[in-house]
Amino acid sequence: MPMVARLASAMILVVCALRVEGASAATLDDVRMSGTLRIAYREDAPPFSYNSASAPTGFMVELCRAVAQGLGRRLGLAELTVIYVPVTSADRFDAITSGKADLLCEATTQTLERRRILDFSISTFADGASFMTLPDGPDDLSMLDGKKVGVLSNTTTEAGLRRALREAKSSAEVVTATTHQEGLDALEKGAVAAYFADRAILAYLAKEATTPANLMLADVYLSIEPYALAMRRGDSDFRLAVDGELSRIYRSGEIDKIFTAVFGPSIRPSPMLQSLYATAALPD
Repeated sequence: MPMVARLASAMILVVCALRVEGASAATLDDVRMSGTLRIAYREDAPPFSYNSASAPTGFMVELCRAVAQGLGRRLGLAELTVIYVPVTSADRFDAITSGKADLLCEATTQTLERRRILDFSISTFADGASFMTLPDGPDDLSMLDGKKVGVLSNTTTEAGLRRALREAKSSAEVVTATTHQEGLDALEKGAVAAYFADRAILAYLAKEATTPANLMLADVYLSIEPYALAMRRGDSDFRLAVDGELSRIYRSGEIDKIFTAVFGPSIRPSPMLQSLYATAALPD
């Protein structure tokens, strides 16, 4: 190939790369032009993200709907359409990095490692990993030796569980599940002696189980899990707009209405969660 042709080809590749990079950093422009916001959600992670009557719902989904409404007003849109993109615990981050979705709305723990590939909003929830058992089951990590324990795969809870078992020199065998329902079924059938997840998820699973009286939530915390909304890395304008809407939702008290609509009037946010919303709300 002549030198001029090679240089021209190289320039085309550079321009294309720049356009792709620019596109990935202009989510607000894409939303304004298309009139749509693509929300990635889990179909199997109640009470934060799941399907109910074939419609996406859950605390994080409802929170993202409120964010979307605010973004639509910011952009001067008469109507902003939300497109729901179903994901799993295994491919949820790929949906964001590949550009299939704009915002990940489920129980995602923000970690330093994950911030290498994603950007995160201000915190949206705080919970802690624990475990659930049957009556007379183990109520402490020290009682898990020689037993099988379940946990959702590809989660911070799985990593924390394996680390805790190593530190305790426990011989417990970790059995991974692809959905929380699968893990709960394994527990109720006796295939595992305990099932690990965030406490809010465990409490919801117990409430919806066929035999809730037979499920016991251990008074143990493996970790504190700070949730946040994930988005493509490097788009500071979009992240700022999302943080602005979350701050507005927290300051206005709209977050209380969302919480009550999802968890019911008998459950109130914990003092830790109330403090989170009071401190995470950034002033204009």
